[in-house]
Amino acid sequence: MADKLLRFRDVLEMEGKDNFNRPLSFDDLHVTQYRPGEDDLTNYRAYRRKRVQGAGSGEGGPIGESTDVDEALTVQQRLQRKRTFKRLQPRIKLGRERAKRRIASKDKLMKRTRKQVRQMLIKKFTKDIPKSELTYARRQEIEKRLDKPAIKKRIDTLAKRMFPKVRQAELAKKRGGAK
Repeated sequence: MADKLLRFRDVLEMEGKDNFNRPLSFDDLHVTQYRPGEDDLTNYRAYRRKRVQGAGSGEGGPIGESTDVDEALTVQQRLQRKRTFKRLQPRIKLGRERAKRRIASKDKLMKRTRKQVRQMLIKKFTKDIPKSELTYARRQEIEKRLDKPAIKKRIDTLAKRMFPKVRQAELAKKRGGAK
């Protein structure tokens, strides 16, 4: 017998738990592949993160290895979204074309104005260096600076002042496109 059978009690002992007083739940009695297709060690670490106190502390993995990184969508979810989008593509295209013909709402225009003001301030902070050429740390620093309440207030004030120009530009664009 090359493979030694591993009982649930053995697993608990390996984890350093000896609270056998609590009743076993269904989750304790079945094997779950937490990350399908991964090796046993990765699945075990995922199990530990989920079940053991102090989850997210990164315990159970080698030093320097981040074990708590998860993708936003699974492969199945991606494929499902792909199928949904493929099915709804004509409707989405039609909606886009209608939106192009319509004049944007006040909320949408205000959002665009705020975005323009933010870009303007970034340009000012970086002394005309394009954002794409900045290091990630510098970008993060600037974003943090823009999220401060004083700067947010300044953005809102400048956006209110700039709103009529953005609205006129939108109207001119729509009129120019209709001819």
